[in-house]
Amino acid sequence: MRLLQVTIPAGKREAALSTLDDEGVDYAVTDETSGREYAAVAYAPLPKGAVEPVLESLREVGLGDEAITVVVEANTVVSRRFEQLQERYAEEEDPDRIAREELTAAAGSLAPSLQTYVVMTVVSALIATAGLLLDSPAVVVGSMVIAPLVGPAMAASVGTVVNDREMFRRGVRLQVMGLVVAVATAAVFALVVRQTHLVPPLADVTSVPEIRERVAPDFLSLVVALGAGAAGIVSLTSGVSTALVGVMIAVALIPPAATVGIGIAWGAPLVSLGSGVLMLVNVLSINLAALIVLWYSGYRPEHWFREGDARTATIKRVGVLVVAIVVLSAFLGGVTYDSYTTATTAEDISVDAEEVVTAFDATVEYDVELLDVQVEHSNAVVFRQPRSVVVVVGVPPDRSVTGLADRIDERVDETAGRDVRTQVRYVTTEAAPSTTRTDRSLAAPAPVAG
Repeated sequence: MRLLQVTIPAGKREAALSTLDDEGVDYAVTDETSGREYAAVAYAPLPKGAVEPVLESLREVGLGDEAITVVVEANTVVSRRFEQLQERYAEEEDPDRIAREELTAAAGSLAPSLQTYVVMTVVSALIATAGLLLDSPAVVVGSMVIAPLVGPAMAASVGTVVNDREMFRRGVRLQVMGLVVAVATAAVFALVVRQTHLVPPLADVTSVPEIRERVAPDFLSLVVALGAGAAGIVSLTSGVSTALVGVMIAVALIPPAATVGIGIAWGAPLVSLGSGVLMLVNVLSINLAALIVLWYSGYRPEHWFREGDARTATIKRVGVLVVAIVVLSAFLGGVTYDSYTTATTAEDISVDAEEVVTAFDATVEYDVELLDVQVEHSNAVVFRQPRSVVVVVGVPPDRSVTGLADRIDERVDETAGRDVRTQVRYVTTEAAPSTTRTDRSLAAPAPVAG
């Protein structure tokens, strides 16, 4: 529920009150005695979905920018006509939809002051970096909760659709600044951690699972970012708290930004490349989803000429975002294909090793059993190739095996399409004889002392 307060200019009182009557709105009117060009102040309780249609009707009778309009939240309204109005707009409009003016104000309030934004971004980046290096999902989630990144993304999208250029520019500036600050903070902090040995020495930072998750993005990353952007706008347009959605947007931005900084500090360009692409794809996808959902939700300028400008700006910015995402998606596609081929090759090598061991077992008089196959790759980030294969084979005691390693190595090289170092390890295995329940039941009973 909302309380609409409209300061009516002189000469517009009858038109404004007639419009409220036509809309079936209960209202109270007081005379304006400030001596300015206003005649009266009207107070009208409205359902949330009725605010925008009523304001449009008032503008049609001449209450434009010269009328001071205030919309505040109302806790309780007791009125028979209000209930009828609420039922009417529940049928005609989306009951959860807020007015365009409320949307603009809400988006503007989500973008904090510059000082607060920078401080909160620095703190969240520090916590995210510490959580990644400690391999602590709980700490990483905590960094997302305090990240202030939802506001600029929503402000840029709202500014585009309602043709508010200043809001759009501020949203874009804050997004760029936030990502740069997060990466720089993470890089400096990670370098300090590395130099002071606050964590155990890491020759390869991708050995940390929390970091490794952010260095090889695939097409599923687009789903996460697009969903976060759409959810952010839906929560904003419905007047619901955006706190939880802000965490979702931070999920897509803060950990990848921190991983970029860690890669810089550790001198690992592939780590920074993979997480950097993930960060850029996520921020672009969030803005794209927010723009599309917002435009098709009907939030456009009320004047036809401004609507044309907003449509042109939206189309151009959507086009730029789509082109940028498509370009970056080439990397995502390469990573997705690389992940598929890596997994397929590893599976084929395991199958081939099992077939070779099974065929060898059929040619000898003792049992030979494949126990394990481990495939090591050239790197743990992207564009991986099989580098070495370790095959563990079980053989009976006092038995020696010859020729099996050469057969496995030849088969692995053929499957991998390149020379792969193959190592076969023989482990002595011995099966203990089993005693069945029937054997135990037929055994002679133990003598009983008398």
